[in-house]
Formats: sequence, C-alpha cells, structure tokens
Amino acid sequence: MTNPHHAPSRPKDASTFFLLVVLAAMLSSCSGRPVAEPNVLRADLSELDALDTDATPPPGQITVATYNVHRFFDTVCDSTCEPGDYEELPSAEDFDAKAELVALSILKLDADVVLLQELETQAALDAVMARLPEKYHAVLGEMGSAASVDVAVVARAQILLSRRHRDQVLPLPDGGTTTFAREFLEVRLAWSQDAMASREPDVIAFVAHFRSKVSDEPARRLAEAVAARDIVSSVAAEFPDVLVVVGGDLNDVPESPPLLALLEGGLLLRVAADVPEPYTYFYNGKGQAIDHLLLAKNQGGDYVPESTKVVRNTNQHAFADSDHAALKAAFQRP
Repeated sequence: MTNPHHAPSRPKDASTFFLLVVLAAMLSSCSGRPVAEPNVLRADLSELDALDTDATPPPGQITVATYNVHRFFDTVCDSTCEPGDYEELPSAEDFDAKAELVALSILKLDADVVLLQELETQAALDAVMARLPEKYHAVLGEMGSAASVDVAVVARAQILLSRRHRDQVLPLPDGGTTTFAREFLEVRLAWSQDAMASREPDVIAFVAHFRSKVSDEPARRLAEAVAARDIVSSVAAEFPDVLVVVGGDLNDVPESPPLLALLEGGLLLRVAADVPEPYTYFYNGKGQAIDHLLLAKNQGGDYVPESTKVVRNTNQHAFADSDHAALKAAFQRP
C-alpha cells in the first residue's frame, strides 16, 4: 500500500506571472504545421487566468487524461549525464521551470484523474504537487532503476490504495518471459463520503507506459498488453460497480497487435475510436495515435460519447513542451 501525496497550497499570483514568462519562451521556440481536427482542444496555456478549474461537472461524471510530460529528470545524476547520454541533468532553475510547466499543464487539462508518464523520481512528482492546490493527490510508480522515467497518477480525489505489477512475470508469445517495461500502476480512488468511509473505491485507474520502439521489442509490448488486459479484467470483475479506466503511452497504434490484444474479449473499450485522426505523436511527417484511454465495460460506468479530446498547443502537434499531445475523455458513473 502506498500513502497518497498531499500537496501544500501555493499562492497563484506571482506563480502565474512566472509561468506565463516560461511558457512564452518555450512555446515560441516550437515549430509545426497547423492542425484542424474538429475534436482537438486548443491548449493556449497563456489563458490560465480564464481557466475555471472549479467548474462543476454533471453529477457522477469523471474526466480522465493521459499526459506524457517528456523526460522530466531531477537534479541528481544517477547514471552518466554527459551531452548525448540518456539521463539529462537539469539545473535547479530548469528543474523548477519544468515542474511549473507540468503543474500548469495539469491545471489546464482540468481532469479529475491525470495519468502521467516520464517522471524520473519522487522529487520530480513532489515538485509538481507543491505547485498544485491541496485537492490534488498523487502516487508515483517508481521502478527504482537508475535514470528510470516512471508513471504517476494525479487525482482530485482521495487515494485509498495503490498496487504495483512491475514484477509480474509475463510470458512472451514465442517462449520465454519478460516484465512490464515500466510500472503498471493501479490506483484506487474515492470521491464520495461513503467510499472514503468504507475504503471501497469509486474509481480505479491504471496507468501504463509500454515498451518504446527504440531498439524495438514488439513481442514484449504484446506481452505487456495481454497482461494488462488480464489484470484490468480481474479487477473489473472484483469491483463490478466501480468505474475502471486504463491509459497511458502504449507506444503503438490502434490496429497493432498490442492494441488488438487489449481489446480481445470485448471487455475494454478504446474511447478515442470516435475521434477523427486522434494522433498524439508526430513521427517522420505522420501523426500516430499511441496514447490511449480505455474503459472496462463492467457496471461501473459508461463512456460519454464524443467526449474524447486531443489536447495540443495551438498550431502544434504536442502539448506543453512534451513530444506528445495529451488525451482526455469523460466517463459517467451510475
């Protein structure tokens, strides 16, 4: 069991001014061509002052987003940190600017649950949480290896329990075994007073970051997908009246074997299927949908049709200073 992170409050006036300066510099250096999909939410991050993060959603509606923050390393070198090495070593100023940007981006997403990928350590998550209001809570899925980039769940709800599946042995399709490339993190959340009193969740969120295609191991990514499907299916059966969602950077497209394996059996619904061209990553001149949100089709809730949004900077392919767009969808609890 992992204790939730309770974030301290932070004054917003001076912080907002600093954020806008940082964001203006970062976003002015971006390049890309305009995109015009009707379901893309234009994320002009300079509009923070106009953002109402306390807006009341319809009763029982929960919004979930997935957001790859892109290589958020702390200020301690755990491997080798020379130019061109995998691990970056930011200055204290750059680290603080990145934490400010990630926190602002979470506020801009305005989701009840945000599934994060590519934070190196608890220090990185703590720096983000220190810049968010107290209603946000978080848990990190730390792998523990040097220079790992990990997953996390940030939620506007109480965290009852987190479970880790990183060490589960996964059979490979052609023999042998492997493990999840990063933590497959399960977090049980409570919104209602009844859920907090009974310690039974209202929502269970899974965040994944499957094996990348750098020095590709497609068999490992397929094994991750099969195992993730089985774990989520088991939890959804154990909690038939609880909303169960899974998402993250799965590093593969909808028609790929891993995504088809996730959908095999009909339990999981990929919610972006109703979005025209829902690409979240741009590579070699082509958009690819590799970040996903899926719903377990038990009795715990339904997807709100056409609620999925791809979140990008205005006229850009990605969100904030990430190389990925974010993805957001709404779900209706009974």
